[in-house]
Amino acid sequence: MIIINTLVPDRLKFKRRDKMSIYTKTGDKGETSLFDNKRVPKDHIRVESYGTIDELGSWIGLSRHYVDDEEIYDKLEQIQNKLFTVAANLATEDTSQLKHHIGEGDIEELEKTIDYYMERLANPKGFIVTGSSKRAAYLHVARTVCRRAERRIISLSKLVEIDPLVIKYINRLSDALYAMARFLEDDQLEVRY
Repeated sequence: MIIINTLVPDRLKFKRRDKMSIYTKTGDKGETSLFDNKRVPKDHIRVESYGTIDELGSWIGLSRHYVDDEEIYDKLEQIQNKLFTVAANLATEDTSQLKHHIGEGDIEELEKTIDYYMERLANPKGFIVTGSSKRAAYLHVARTVCRRAERRIISLSKLVEIDPLVIKYINRLSDALYAMARFLEDDQLEVRY
């Protein structure tokens, strides 16, 4: 019998922490808490909006694993971090509780990204059949999820006031994802109707 515990240096042994549960049981009846603790139904358009942003962040995270361009990899990580600001804005009714906001500089950064990658394409006009590489295909999925998030946010904005810079950021983000995906395509396969 091998006693592994004695072979592991003390500094590497797992320390017992206070038990932390990820389930609270407060959502068992179909409600959830917003960032500012207001309770809403889980299918509320606000929850759908920030939930779609969460999905977008996950797709971007998956995309990063297939990107071999360090600049794009870093840009995607920056975007993932910024999506937490977007989600927090969408998940909060009482905006006085928000610590972070989307700014014009965030949008300008996306516009620079769009311009940079679109200028590097030989023929950026016209529709292409997407997905000639895995790295581009995953980014195109992220782009379409971004467009869905934008639609959800627009629906929410018809009911409550949403920071216009959040809407603008998500609109530019889908274009930035498109520009990076187009750049990462192995082939620019034009659509044949």
